[in-house]
Amino acid sequence: ELLEMASKGGGEDAILRHTQRNKKLFVRERLKLLLDDESFLELSPLAGLNMPYGDVPAAGCLTGIGKICGVWCVFIANDATVKGGTTYPIGVKKQLRAQEIAMQNRLLSVYLVDSGGAFLPLQSELFPDKSHGGRVFYNEAIMSAMRIPQVAVVCGSCVAGGAYVPTMAEEVVIIDKIGTLFLGGPPLVKAATGEHVSPEDLGGAKLHSSVSGCSDHFASSEKEAYECVRNVISTLNYDPLPEEVVEHDSPLYSSEELLGLAPQDYSSTLPVKLILSRLMDGSRFQEFKADFGTTLVTGFGHVEGHLVGVVANNGELSHDASLKGSHFVQLCSQRSIPLLFFQNTAPHTAEPTSTSQVWQLKAQASMMAAVACAAVPKITVVIGGCYGSESYVMCGRSFSPNFLFLWPNARVALVDSRHFFTVPQAGDNDCTGDESELKHLKEKLEEESSAFYSSARLWDDGVILPQNTRKV
Repeated sequence: ELLEMASKGGGEDAILRHTQRNKKLFVRERLKLLLDDESFLELSPLAGLNMPYGDVPAAGCLTGIGKICGVWCVFIANDATVKGGTTYPIGVKKQLRAQEIAMQNRLLSVYLVDSGGAFLPLQSELFPDKSHGGRVFYNEAIMSAMRIPQVAVVCGSCVAGGAYVPTMAEEVVIIDKIGTLFLGGPPLVKAATGEHVSPEDLGGAKLHSSVSGCSDHFASSEKEAYECVRNVISTLNYDPLPEEVVEHDSPLYSSEELLGLAPQDYSSTLPVKLILSRLMDGSRFQEFKADFGTTLVTGFGHVEGHLVGVVANNGELSHDASLKGSHFVQLCSQRSIPLLFFQNTAPHTAEPTSTSQVWQLKAQASMMAAVACAAVPKITVVIGGCYGSESYVMCGRSFSPNFLFLWPNARVALVDSRHFFTVPQAGDNDCTGDESELKHLKEKLEEESSAFYSSARLWDDGVILPQNTRKV
C-alpha cells in the first residue's frame, strides 16, 4: 500500500495537471520509453514518505537502476507532480545516494531534469554543507573525470541549482515547448529589472540549442527526446564487461515460504538455514566452520549463478561466532568473493557485567575491522532485528555496503526497546516519573525502529518483499 501511494507522486490531481495542462509525461512513463525492458530496480521508493515537510508526500525524485541499449544505468528523475520537482533535503540525499551507486559500480548516469530548484525555506538543510545540494555537481565533475558518462534530458523547468545538472552532463537533450533552462525565471527577471520576458525567450529549447549551446540535441517531443537518449548511449562506446549467462537451479523450497519465515518475534531467531535454503541456487550451501560459533552461519553458495560468501545471524553474535566471522570475511576478501550479509541480531542473553561480554567485545571489534577492510562487493539484507553494535559488525549502513535492503518486518535501532532494564523499584521517590519517561522512550524507539521509518529517511536502499530477495 505504501509503495502504491509513493508511486502516485504528488497525487492524482497533480498528475492530471502535469500531463493535461502542462502536456508532459509522468515520470514513470518517461522511464518506460527509455528502458530496454521491465527490469528496473527502484531505489528507496519510500524516501520522504510522511516526513515532516508539510504536505510533501514523497522525495520528489525517482532513482533506480535499469538497462538502456544493454548498458546498466543509474536514473535520477525529478517528479514535478511533487511541488514542481522542487528539491527538499531528502531529495538531495536520494540523488547523492544514486550518484554514489553510479561511482561505486561505474554505471552510466541518466538525469531527467524537471525541477524548480531548491526549496528556499529549507536552504540551511539544502545548501551550505558538504553533503548538501552542491555535492551533486561536484559528483558530476568527479564522474566525468572517472570517465563515467552522464546524459541529461531537460524535460521541464530547470531553475537555479537545477540548471547545473544538465549543463555539467556530457550530452544534453532539450524538449521544445516544455524544456526551459535558466538561473532565475521570468518572475525574477521582472522583479529585478522590470523587463517582461517569456520562458521560451529567456531559456527555451531553441535558444539553448542555437544561441547558448547549453543543449546538444533539440527534440520536438518527449518521445523523440528519449529516442535521442538511446541513440546517444549507443554511441558512447561504454560497454561494461558482458554478463555471463550462467545456468542455475532454483531453490528446492519455494521463496513464497519466506513470508512465513520472516521473524516477527525478535526475542529469539529461527534457524537461519531455513531462510538460506529458500534463497540459494538448488538450496546448496557449503558451510564454513559449521560446529564452531554456531550463532553465526558462514559459508558459500550461489545466487542466480553467482558465487557469494554468506554471513548470517543465527542468534547472539558471541565471541566464537565473531572470530569465525572475521576468518570467513578475510577468506572472501582474499578470494575476491562478494559478501552477502543477513542481519537478524538477537537480544543479549548475558548480563552486561559478565566476563563473556568482555571477551565478545574484542572479537566483535576484530570482525568489524575485517568487514570494513574487505575489498569486495557487499550486500546486506535486514531480515529481522538489527540492533546496536551487531548491526555494524554485520555490515550495516555505516559500514558502506554496496546495497542495503530491509524486509518489511525489519527493525533498526540502537537497542530493542522491549529489553530495557527495569526502573528502580519501591523506595525511590522518582519511580513514577522514571516509569513514565521509560514508557515514552520505549514508544519513541518502537516508532523509530520500523522498516518504513528507516526507509523514509534513506538509511537503506528500500524495503523489499521477502519473496523478491533473490531477484533484487
